[in-house]
Amino acid sequence: MSTTPNPSAPSTQSGTARTPSCKLGASPHDAVPSAAGKKPAPPCTLVIFGAGGDLTRRLLMPALYNLAVDGLLDDGMKIIGVNHGARETGEWVEDLHKSLQQFAADKASTFHAGKLDDNAWNWVAQRLEYMAGEFEADDVFTQLKQRLDQQPGGNAIFYLAVGARFFKPISERLGKAGLLKEADDANGGFRRLVIEKPFGTDLASARDLNAHILSYASESQVYRIDHFLGKDTVQSILAVRFANALFEPIWRREYIDSVQITAAETIGVEGRGRFYEQTGAFRDMVPNHLFQLLGMVAMEPPNSFDAEAVRDKKAELFDAIQPLAPDDVVFGQYQKGPAGIGYLEEPDVAASSTTETYAAARVFVENWRWAGVPFYLRTGKRLATRRTEISVQLKPVPFLLFRDTPVDALTPNVLTLRIDPSHGTSFDFNVKTPGPVMQIGAVQSSFDYNDFFAAHANVGYETLLYDCMLGDATLFQRADSIETSWCAVDDVLHPKSGGAMAVHGYAAGSEGPAEADALLARDGRAWRPLQQSAPANKSQE
Repeated sequence: MSTTPNPSAPSTQSGTARTPSCKLGASPHDAVPSAAGKKPAPPCTLVIFGAGGDLTRRLLMPALYNLAVDGLLDDGMKIIGVNHGARETGEWVEDLHKSLQQFAADKASTFHAGKLDDNAWNWVAQRLEYMAGEFEADDVFTQLKQRLDQQPGGNAIFYLAVGARFFKPISERLGKAGLLKEADDANGGFRRLVIEKPFGTDLASARDLNAHILSYASESQVYRIDHFLGKDTVQSILAVRFANALFEPIWRREYIDSVQITAAETIGVEGRGRFYEQTGAFRDMVPNHLFQLLGMVAMEPPNSFDAEAVRDKKAELFDAIQPLAPDDVVFGQYQKGPAGIGYLEEPDVAASSTTETYAAARVFVENWRWAGVPFYLRTGKRLATRRTEISVQLKPVPFLLFRDTPVDALTPNVLTLRIDPSHGTSFDFNVKTPGPVMQIGAVQSSFDYNDFFAAHANVGYETLLYDCMLGDATLFQRADSIETSWCAVDDVLHPKSGGAMAVHGYAAGSEGPAEADALLARDGRAWRPLQQSAPANKSQE
């Protein structure tokens, strides 16, 4: 969101080009001005633990490249990649370059920038440095401290792009080595710690991880990242709600019947069976990604877009979620079907696995605005289509007006916020069809980002990295929100009676298990079809 720069951050000279001493290329600031209204982030050293991993190659490095193209990185930026295995910096840089070229040329890739801008890539490349070392070896952190002590300003961000088992040991060693210590005066350099999900696997583990990390760093230094919040379309939820008088007055239980939040994927576990066996769809998606979307769509209006004002309102919302009971949740596992093999046939998956690849939940928010309004959440792999969206269904109108017309049902008014892969909004409503008889036709009005705004390469991490450099924590999760979210689902993860949750089969390529349909049917509702056709524009007779 990038609305509140850190007042204690060192000042920078926006737009000032520095001639590099090496031959890799000029600063991208020479050719590309900073994004409108934005200045480059303050100079800092970004230390990436897990520099050889998929997250670094596919998302962090493309995001840094895009920020360089936009002129939003300071010339004093430095990037140190830490990973096990000895290799030369040049070899690491070349591998990253090849990966970026492949992703840029692949139209199916999240990073599809076409041909790379050589100036921007060379600017990033000359700031890359590889450092070999094990994540739990004390000497690695001693060497790292020596390198950081040589950097002017002292600003540093430590990004844990590693497996969750390394969160504790890396944080502890950073703390013991004094790498998280910030100067007491306002002119001192900042030290920040970025942690990927999963942040714990349940309430107890999340509390333990928070306590461990906060024994070495203050809450203001910890940036718990959820890449869903880096998507422009997710951030746009707040704009749709609060910048339009049309929506906010009806955004409450008096007018809204229900809300559906969907995150559907067509892919399976894609060779990540070992990870997925320990996680499952519910832990992987519900208390973080889907709850974050729930928070954006249901939170009370903040007084400003200041980080703490926004995060306070989201914390209030999570605290108001009624704890989920096992009866509120359905688990599923994909089986062999039109879209391919079943989960049990995937590599590194136990033959008798009961890990869920699909989860649906009915959630209630017990506050004045939302009491009695069900929020239906669903996520799954190997489903009929790829789609992430939020559909807000309004309550039906009385039929009395149409009692003498051939109308026995009206299409519900539904506002849909499309997040991925298409970006935009649509609204389903009713009109009279042409002709002398009062007949009602269902129509849809839609808006697509690409029709109004120029396409802009974005993998979802650009805003998050930029905000972290600025010290703007608006889009990052606080410890209390993390723990409250896990608290809301703890009875599902650890049922007090009845044993483990049943896992129901569904065909790969379908819309999910029948039991998920029954979850809504008992409320007299139904899921919006994943494979939605265009509005028929036909009368309801």
